[in-house]
Order: sequence, then C-alpha cells, then structure tokens
Amino acid sequence: MREAGVERIAVLRANAVGDFLFCVPALDALRAAYPRAEITLLARPWHADFLAGRPGPVDRVVVVPPAHGVRDEPGVTENPAGLERFFRRMRAERFDLALQMHGGGRWSNPFVRRLGARVTAGSRAAETAPLDRWIPYVYFQPEIARWLEIAGLVGASPVTLSPSVTVVPRDVEEAAPLTAPGPFAVLHPGAGAPRRRWAPEHFAEVGDALAAQRLRVIVTGTGGERRIVDAVCEAMRAPAERACDALSLGGLAGLLARAAVVVSNDSGPLHLAAAVGAPTVGIFWVGNLVNGAPLTRAAHRPVASFRVDCPVCGRRNVETSCEHDASFVDDAPVGEVVDAALELLGGVARGERLAG
Repeated sequence: MREAGVERIAVLRANAVGDFLFCVPALDALRAAYPRAEITLLARPWHADFLAGRPGPVDRVVVVPPAHGVRDEPGVTENPAGLERFFRRMRAERFDLALQMHGGGRWSNPFVRRLGARVTAGSRAAETAPLDRWIPYVYFQPEIARWLEIAGLVGASPVTLSPSVTVVPRDVEEAAPLTAPGPFAVLHPGAGAPRRRWAPEHFAEVGDALAAQRLRVIVTGTGGERRIVDAVCEAMRAPAERACDALSLGGLAGLLARAAVVVSNDSGPLHLAAAVGAPTVGIFWVGNLVNGAPLTRAAHRPVASFRVDCPVCGRRNVETSCEHDASFVDDAPVGEVVDAALELLGGVARGERLAG
C-alpha cells in the first residue's frame, strides 16, 4: 500500500556503476508511485556528476561522506563529527520514506535509521538491525528483483524490469571522435575483480571475428586496465582502436549507445551498454549470472562459466571464497561468445543501428 502524504524520499545506493543501474527499475517504480515526491539519491560523487542534467527518476543527488561499510574510500578514514553534521542536515530534510538499496544492512541499515525518516524500508541479512519494513537479504537473487521488492514495501509496483539511462547531447558530443566513421563494435576486457576477467586472447579472437564483419573494433578500459586493453589489441590480427581513459562515464554512454554490439566481462560498462540500448554479450561467472545478468534475451546474451572450484587451490567457491584471484570465467567458450555476437548482429537491431 502506498503511503499517504509523501513529499520527500531518500534512497541509499552509494556504490558502483553496475550496482546503481540494478536499482534504476526500483527508482522508476518509486517515481510512478509518488509522482510529486522529490527523490533524493544518497550516493557517491560520480553519481552527482553523471546524473546532473540527465532525465530520470532521481531529482537530486546528495553525496554521502566516507562512512565505514557504506562509503569506504582507500586511504580515507571516517570522520565522526562530519558524519554527525551530515545526519543533522538529513534529519532536517524530514524525509517521509528512506529506502536502503545498498546491501544486506549490516552498516547501511543503521545508517538509514539515522536519517530520521517517517518510514524506513530495505533488505536485512541475518543478525543485522531491522528497518520498519524489510525483506530478507538472500545473496543469490537477481539484483533488479531485490530492489523492486524493496520499492514494493512502500507500495511502488514495477513499471519496467530493464534499467534505462538517457543519453544526453553532451555524451554524444564527447563520444563523436570515436563513433565515426562507420559501424563499430566495443570490447570491454576489464572488470573490477580479476575473477570476472576473461583472458585478453579470448577477446582478441572475438575482435577478429567482428572485424571480419566489416566492423571497426574499439577496446575500452580505465586506469589500471590499460595493460589488458593493450594485450587485446596486440593479440588481434585485425586493427583495433584503444580507448583507455579516453572518455568520461557520460562519454562512454554515448559511445556504447552507438555500438553495433558490445562484448564485455560482467562489469559496469556491460550494464551501462544494456541501459543505453546496445546489444550485449556478457561473460559471467555462474553465481553472478544469477544476480546480474540481463533479464531479457532479445538483445542480450549472457555466456556463463560454471566453474565453482578455484583453479589455483581447488576449493569450492560458492557460499564462501578462498584467497585467490584467478579468473573464474576463463573457460567460458570463445565460440559461444562469437556466435552470440554474430547472432545479435544479424538481427533487427543490427539493421537499425547500421542504417543510422
């Protein structure tokens, strides 16, 4: 049931790109249920930069200060006095609803309770503080469904199951030097965790197969992924264009939106590509396939590795993990990824994109 008299809603989601995109359908549901309410996203600095002037369900971003378990920053310690000033300011906002869409709740539920909202709602792992309304946090659940369930706790019904991000003119302008001339494919061989990285030589095989379809091949990455980007390009027989640290997140959205197909590890850029309408082939570990794979298949093809034993020590890694960071997806079949990409290129989406 919807709450009466809701004017201000706070949503805590202070994490990475893919994590944010998973909760966009829940934000859309909140917007539809409470069309006149202001939705404030409590988030990181990148959210404020990326969402500024971008149409969507979020009205305002408030950057969360460093806070243990909620916004951890390397080399930055939590400032209790600064946090208390932040919470005083948030309590003065008099939020009607505060939703925890951040995780299991060990740190985030106490954080949300300190906002002083009339009603709090979120997920709750075992032995964590409850909110006014909560659902159990069970790790293996599609993330999109998890956050939609939480929106449902305050009467917001789903209006979409797929995250969508609007590409704005500044994105298109920034990406323009890379998007012409001619149709192109994007490879993204990086990922935040080494366990989710397919080998560069596998990406190179896919890149050569796409180049044989008369597509330019652009390899993207950021920061420490330059070595991986270089390895892919050097392993390819066909020419490839390097785009490491070449674009802001908005510019990357503009690039991905024009791609004929995007092939990527399970990463923020993969989920961003899907959100801006690009056909995607994603390489997933089986556990992440459950949580993070796109829910639809018309334009998206996840290819999975079903490895559950560590390739270094042989220990089973499902409910718990060993200390090794070896790839858990390297046995995802190259042929299956190539076939999926070519199938997407041969569909209606390809005809529309290449014509444009």
